[in-house]
Amino acid sequence: MVASTLRQQASTLATTVLLALGLSTKAQPVGQRKSTTMTTNQPENLEKATFGTGCFWCTEALYESLDGVIGAVSGYEGGQKPNPTYNEVCSGTTGHAECVEVTYDPQKITYPELLEAFFRSHDPTTLNRQGADVGTQYRSVIFYHNDEQKHLAETAKTELDKAGAYNNPIVTEISAAETFYPAEAYHQSYFANNPNQGYCAFVIAPKLDKFKKVFKEKLKSEASYS
Repeated sequence: MVASTLRQQASTLATTVLLALGLSTKAQPVGQRKSTTMTTNQPENLEKATFGTGCFWCTEALYESLDGVIGAVSGYEGGQKPNPTYNEVCSGTTGHAECVEVTYDPQKITYPELLEAFFRSHDPTTLNRQGADVGTQYRSVIFYHNDEQKHLAETAKTELDKAGAYNNPIVTEISAAETFYPAEAYHQSYFANNPNQGYCAFVIAPKLDKFKKVFKEKLKSEASYS
């Protein structure tokens, strides 16, 4: 109960600090880089953000639920090996992190709001692990796409630490976005396609339910999922 109360207090404080950073701030357009193909009839001036919060199945499911997020693709970034496979990344020898590249409409959701989702959806104080998932591939990481994203991410991290939002210092890595390698096809929309799989049912589903309660004002309508 005490641990639960502390987590709730940290979450509330995190929101307060991130709100102070200005949720109306819009990131600047990003340049062309390797990514996945998006669907047709999309708004103009879409932007990208890339986050790692542990297992990418969970990260993807959380961001996909937010209104303004056009798509979230699971993949690998931040390492040395070109075109890594899932098994290679899981070995912890490639330097890559499991992460999600988010394509979003800044007219509907801002980068600071995406940062809020990032910091409130995982523990950014545990080095190279999230729960039972251990290894550098599960590190907390933000890959920024431009100078404004870098500034906002670094400021958020600094201010949250100053405010004592967590019991321990934030260890989130903040690095420039490099080549993003989409994961194998079966990893995409994994939770949506495999809701009864053990990890999905017992880890992702409860986390997603909590996330939706916190961000209920920012969720897509049911029609958006059809």
